[in-house]
Amino acid sequence: MSEANGDARKDATSATRAAQAAVAASLPADDGQDFALARRGFLGSIPDADVPGAWSQRPFAFLEGERPDTINPSLWRQARLNALHGLFEVTPGVYQVRGFDISNITFIQGREGWIVIDPLTSAQPAAAALELVRRLKGDRPVTAVIYTHSHVDHYGGIMGVLSPDDIARGVPIVAPEGFLQAAVAENVLAGNVMSRRATYMYGGLLPKDPRGHVDSGLGKGTSTGKVALVAPNVSVTHTGQTLTLDGVDVVFQVTPDTEAPAEMNFHFPQFGALCMAENCTCHLHNLYTPRGAQVRDAKAWAFYIDEALEMFAGQASVMFASHHWPRWGEDPIRAFLAKQRDLYKYIHDQTLRMANHGMNGPEIAEVLKLPPTLEAEWHTRSYYGTLSHNAKAVYQKYLGWFDGNPANLNKHPPEAAGRRYVEAMGGPDRILAEGRRAFDAGDYRWTAEIVGHLVFADPTQAEARALQADALEQMGYQAESGPWRDFYLTGAQELRKPRPRSDTPRQASAGQLRTLPADNLLDALSVRLNGLSAGDQTIGFTVAFTDTGERFAVRVENAVLHHRPGEAGPVVELARGDLVDLVTGAKTLEEADVRGAGASQLGRLVALLDRFDLWFEISAP
Repeated sequence: MSEANGDARKDATSATRAAQAAVAASLPADDGQDFALARRGFLGSIPDADVPGAWSQRPFAFLEGERPDTINPSLWRQARLNALHGLFEVTPGVYQVRGFDISNITFIQGREGWIVIDPLTSAQPAAAALELVRRLKGDRPVTAVIYTHSHVDHYGGIMGVLSPDDIARGVPIVAPEGFLQAAVAENVLAGNVMSRRATYMYGGLLPKDPRGHVDSGLGKGTSTGKVALVAPNVSVTHTGQTLTLDGVDVVFQVTPDTEAPAEMNFHFPQFGALCMAENCTCHLHNLYTPRGAQVRDAKAWAFYIDEALEMFAGQASVMFASHHWPRWGEDPIRAFLAKQRDLYKYIHDQTLRMANHGMNGPEIAEVLKLPPTLEAEWHTRSYYGTLSHNAKAVYQKYLGWFDGNPANLNKHPPEAAGRRYVEAMGGPDRILAEGRRAFDAGDYRWTAEIVGHLVFADPTQAEARALQADALEQMGYQAESGPWRDFYLTGAQELRKPRPRSDTPRQASAGQLRTLPADNLLDALSVRLNGLSAGDQTIGFTVAFTDTGERFAVRVENAVLHHRPGEAGPVVELARGDLVDLVTGAKTLEEADVRGAGASQLGRLVALLDRFDLWFEISAP
């Protein structure tokens, strides 16, 4: 769409075209091996991987043409690899569906049925993948599910491969120890803010075209179907633990605090197949994910890759992962694991080396470069994580957000700082003039920074919003990282066209709240309690869940919500679903099936709980 037709988006500037040409000239030689690996074992797909209402590759047809200057040449290559979709044979008995979501779903042929590894983000594409493998490789029941780790794109689609009856009768759902706590912490306790930031990181609000969302680096993007959090019923607690699932032996390696707080690799001896979960994929991963999450331990990450190399590399003829494409052969597997290991160890060690010289996070991020042996690999490139924000993550892991400079200990927040910057720089016109000068010079980072102060000082300043959007857009076009591109372009889009305010908040994580165990559900309510409103109130009652038979003593004091198994105070009876409806505002106390003398106390508590709105502002106050 052209600007004349009402599209505010711009084309690449001469500075961006020059930057893209420089990237193209610096890339490793492409021998086509990755495309061969990504296509190997293809068995079939469905047209455009189209899953109505949840997912489709159809909008990415533009990747079959020539690369436009609005897309980084390196990201373009990764986007074309991630556009390959369908069912692939990893080795006889091991099959992957790729390109139906941001993650892969893997099917292991057991004695009676299919063992499913990582049932995607949502139910609809997971069900479509199961239908595809059944059509092409045998209509067999699902006899077990394995979650490799605690991120939603590896468990959220479980209701697409298991029915409520399957879950009730105890089909094994295997996960690393600590899985549920980690999943709840990330996707429920911090679910609203993280979901909003994820709309930036994964480009979910952007058009899918050469000036919009192209790829997430990790995969094409996230599906938008039904998400559920079903607790595992089998826990992997230690490295070397072996389980037999539907006649298939699985040897596990626990890898906590790597790519996720709870994660595990595992080996299938009878297939010679090693699953590296999301610890080794075909790019540099995040040590800190821009959507927001706990900082990851680069040193531990490298250690566990090295341990996997020692434990399994000599026994594995194929290595696959939860994203991207496999590696075949002992020597290629060893080489891949060794360089992935050294990638994270190098970032860790060099960041701390420079920190010990007195450099702070941004200073380290500006100068950190990979050594030639790592820089020469495609699978070490910054398609998802980047050297820049990963260096800052290592710094934060060890030293926190404060760089030691007392001027940065208690800085003004963005709106207050913005007003002061505007005044100090001589007013809006002076800032806009400097911003335009920097833009014309191709210094888009400086344009975005200084004009951003004016936006936060006066978000109605249309010229400032437009200029900052133009700068962010060019930075997005130049980005090799899919998430960086999507952050920049989503920011530009929302500056140009702010989201309309709504009187009814859209609340994230409601679907996962409904499937939480009762204890975790009550824990999730504690972060909704408005402490100022609670003040000096004391509330106490017993909640009796009619669907599980569990009872919990619930108490509010000192503006803190506590709960523990047992009874204390008047009893209120209701199902977990009714409690979720009350918390989210879907039902009133009168509309819900609530019984017992404790109902009034429950009503007092619900009145003190915030309802989070997903659509809070990010790029403006």
